[in-house]
Amino acid sequence: MNKALSTGLLVLGTTSAALAQGGLNAGKQGIQDATTAIAGYFDPATLLIYAIAAIVGLVGAIKVFSKWNSGDQDTQKSAMSWFGSCIFLVVVATVLRAFFL
Repeated sequence: MNKALSTGLLVLGTTSAALAQGGLNAGKQGIQDATTAIAGYFDPATLLIYAIAAIVGLVGAIKVFSKWNSGDQDTQKSAMSWFGSCIFLVVVATVLRAFFL
């Protein structure tokens, strides 16, 4: 009876270990697939952020130019804020790319 119980526990333990190893390999493969999929999004996302920065820069240039032509006193403040937002977008895209890839 003890020998049959020991054999049954050994088979059960071996089967559990094999299933756990298969589960770990499947989890590892899933993480690698997700990493590959996410890495594929970085180039289009970086280009999108650069395009948004370009649009913000154009809109900012037009707004600053209109303030400058109207003789507004806070033209420099407005120019710095628009320029700063463009720089921020470019730096964020570069840092995210460098950090995650």
